[in-house]
Amino acid sequence: MWNYIIRRLLWVPFLLLVVSFISFMLFRLGPGDPVLVILGNKYDPSSQSAQNLREELGLDKPLMVQFANYSVNFFQGDFGESYRYRGQSVRKLISAKMWISAQLSLAALVISTIIGIPLGFFIAHKQGGWQDPAIVTICLVVMSIPVMVFVPVLLWLLCLKNLWLPFWGGIPCSGWGGLFDQRIIVPALSMGLPGVAVFVRLMRASTLDVMKQDYIVTAHSKGLGPFVIDTRHVFRNAVIPIVTILSFSLAGLIGGAIITETIMGIPGIGRLAVQSVFDRDYPVIMAITLITAGFFAIANLLADITYALVDPRIRYG
Repeated sequence: MWNYIIRRLLWVPFLLLVVSFISFMLFRLGPGDPVLVILGNKYDPSSQSAQNLREELGLDKPLMVQFANYSVNFFQGDFGESYRYRGQSVRKLISAKMWISAQLSLAALVISTIIGIPLGFFIAHKQGGWQDPAIVTICLVVMSIPVMVFVPVLLWLLCLKNLWLPFWGGIPCSGWGGLFDQRIIVPALSMGLPGVAVFVRLMRASTLDVMKQDYIVTAHSKGLGPFVIDTRHVFRNAVIPIVTILSFSLAGLIGGAIITETIMGIPGIGRLAVQSVFDRDYPVIMAITLITAGFFAIANLLADITYALVDPRIRYG
């Protein structure tokens, strides 16, 4: 196991190097000029101030030299300074925003799992009844709605129309106050409910597959009760594929956080990413891209390790 983990970890720097090269070239060769964003109305391509700023930012050097300098600094833990927020370290800027997004993503993942997994297990036992097709249809509808449509609809229902808890007097529709503040309810639901639909379908399919296995038939023939069979054999084995994708789900919530944070005014990493793209803030964009890629690489490794821990049949050499 340890040899496998070490080999996988050794691939992470290479992966980040490839991702950084592709991202670096796409951002630098794309339209837009960060000097224009910084100087604003004072921008003149031929002015001395523009040339001095370009030299200060290192934008006057060849692309490969710029990439080499950035790569060396990045792997030393230096993400550079933001073009938009002059004099502010990218590391400090991102760390504060990332903690906000991490809390929001964690709340959304909790909603997805505590509702989706039990509900999927339940409807798998109701195959042939009205509950199974009804819940599956609702899940398909929720999964088919784009996030940019789902969030405004949820805002309209819960905030403007107050259809959720009318006796409560409404809940805040925007802003951020922390993990235990009311303002996290709507964004967490907007990110977590699509995940509920995903987990319901996965858990239902996994449970139905386990219930057809020979050892379940054997357990019934031995006279074990339904509760014992469901808890010791069915649920324990059906949840194995779900556990392995939890880490991917947490990393993948960043994509949903971009839209949710932008619409609801949450000062997280997703909103910062959108602002940085429009501002041509290359250091911030590159740092967010590489950190996200690193999260997915680690999530992939954690999924494999978790799979081996929950399923003793899996062995890594």
